[in-house]
Amino acid sequence: MAKSVSFSCTACGAAHTRWSGRCDACGEWNSIVEDTPLSTGPASKSLGSKRGNAIQLTDLSAQEVPPPRTNSGINELDRVLGGGMVPASAILVGGDPGIGKSTLLLQAAARFAQAGLKTFYVSGEEASAQVRMRAARLGLADAPVKLAAATSLRDILTTLEAEKPDLVVIDSIQTVWSDAVESAPGSVSQVRAAAHELTSFAKRKGTSVVLVGHVTKEGQIAGPRVVEHMVDTVLYFEGERGHQFRILRCVKNRFGPADEIGVFEMTGSGLAEVANPSALFLSGRGDPSPGSVVFSGIEGTRPLLVEMQALVAPTPHSQPRRAVVGWDGARLAMILAVLESRCGIPFAGLDVYLNVAGGLKISEPAADLAVAAALLSAREDVALPADTVVFGEISLSGALRPVGQTENRLKEAQKLGFTTAIAPSGGKSVGSSGLKLMQMGDLTAFVGDIFGAG
Repeated sequence: MAKSVSFSCTACGAAHTRWSGRCDACGEWNSIVEDTPLSTGPASKSLGSKRGNAIQLTDLSAQEVPPPRTNSGINELDRVLGGGMVPASAILVGGDPGIGKSTLLLQAAARFAQAGLKTFYVSGEEASAQVRMRAARLGLADAPVKLAAATSLRDILTTLEAEKPDLVVIDSIQTVWSDAVESAPGSVSQVRAAAHELTSFAKRKGTSVVLVGHVTKEGQIAGPRVVEHMVDTVLYFEGERGHQFRILRCVKNRFGPADEIGVFEMTGSGLAEVANPSALFLSGRGDPSPGSVVFSGIEGTRPLLVEMQALVAPTPHSQPRRAVVGWDGARLAMILAVLESRCGIPFAGLDVYLNVAGGLKISEPAADLAVAAALLSAREDVALPADTVVFGEISLSGALRPVGQTENRLKEAQKLGFTTAIAPSGGKSVGSSGLKLMQMGDLTAFVGDIFGAG
């Protein structure tokens, strides 16, 4: 009987029945490769070798209670994980090269080991002596963590079967190779096979497995997206080389809230957690200046204040520039169109630059009003008061739409010394927050009240 052959795209992971030069799903050229089936293992341990034990959902109370989460003591990491490490979970951590993934995970492994977990750190990119040197620099030389330098999946699984650890860190999944797959390490087939076997080991043995993944130039974890579907939690470690802090962002979590963030500061002795990230992002603010507006946002479950900076200048070119850092460029174009169409404020012949201070990336639509305020402040050369925060969503009609968690946004602003907040009208009652709340119904009223024109 002829063996069935399948193909997949290395860029998007789409499946194909035959090879072609161009992927129909994403349009990439020369990205389709042949898939190698995963090894089924010995007959006694294969998936269909014995019947599973089905139980009723109502009988779960009679089953063995799973162990509780384990806290690392690193509050920012525990927050992103949803309250601590869940037993038998698989976690994928991605980030740019040199951003600090290995440093963070070595510190986390040491803290989890000190909390009572039997921890195993497997490095495929460094020798054990090099990992020990980094641990000594971080002050973790005495941590009860077992180290290994290996890239063979068979050797890693054999060692883990014998050691029976509670937590395993694989740094990185792109260096692990399986002798059952006929392709080079780091290829789609190898990454998928290694992730599948390690995730299966985590579920079978009750071991928590953390996989480190490199990212592509587009910022996504290298390899097929199916790897993200295999694991329980996907974390991205973000940051700018020119800034001292890093952001650990959760984009998928089966055991807690997604879109949660943890903030760390890169120091000479490793990564230090930042308990009050709002104060860190606003630490560089000086006197009030045109184009600078403080936005009160929500990242996951935590309120976060960040500075939105705008610059509007005449352009010598026929096509004005629209440059955005940390925000959606299409949404900036929408805000400019609403300002011109609904408020009669044109930006033709003007270059527009927008930046989120500190390298943070903002995605929620509640930042619309803060962006509009920064653009108008820069265009009119009028600075908003330094003790004012702004938030609200702008619709295409020019109306201001209320946003969620208003009370948390105001409490965070009050805690940092702000006295005035500008927000859409019609939101939920916020009680006595101690701030002067200016509620606006539409963008025209906001422009008239704040900048004296409409």
